[in-house]
Amino acid sequence: MSWIALLLVGLGVTDLVRSCRPLGGLEGCVGGSVAVLLGLLAGLTSATDVVALILVAAVGVAWGLLVRRHLDGGSAAPALGLGLGAVVAALLLSGAAGEVGGAVGSWVDGSGLPGVRDLGAERVLLVAGVLLAQLSTGNVVVRLVLAVTGTVNPAEDPEQQLKGGRLLGPMERLFIVGLGLAGELTAASIVIAAKGLLRWPELQSRTDQARIHRLTEYFLVGSFVSWLVALTCLALLRA
Repeated sequence: MSWIALLLVGLGVTDLVRSCRPLGGLEGCVGGSVAVLLGLLAGLTSATDVVALILVAAVGVAWGLLVRRHLDGGSAAPALGLGLGAVVAALLLSGAAGEVGGAVGSWVDGSGLPGVRDLGAERVLLVAGVLLAQLSTGNVVVRLVLAVTGTVNPAEDPEQQLKGGRLLGPMERLFIVGLGLAGELTAASIVIAAKGLLRWPELQSRTDQARIHRLTEYFLVGSFVSWLVALTCLALLRA
């Protein structure tokens, strides 16, 4: 699973850089470089692994450019297609990945952090990728799906009314993943209920019902996509 882990790291770093300090589409260069460096530190230096690292870096660069193009008014479909296709390809080819070792393996074996040594180097790498993906990439995926399905109206962006979603999304995804790793996945229903209660006053306004219907659709589609991102990553960790 090391390739999918590095892919998630690359995408996660790319989107974090964009959210913190936009580089005009060059965020993917940073994300791809971090993924390649981490892969080399993990001892993935065989010919097959090097080719995979190059492809991961290329996906990171392309992802950064396509997402930036969408944010500038372009179609969301290319970025969404690239992201989904890259994840599926990495999963299908994961069996060909080399064993994680190198400096990362040495750090995991000598780590005094609770549970890290028991997880193993490959699993630690995957956890890092999953956590990074929850922070910002999940928001980007939600945004792309909303745009592709036509839920977002560029002339009246619901995000202007539901600004808290940018913060609530990463928090709820991290909470769901954490509960799942702790074996308390059923407790994730608390997250869903809490988010619904937070949005209830906005979605029950008696004025401008047409706008309320659009906000409700935005809320439901965005929430379910966000939860699917978290649950899919959790399934990777529990595989």
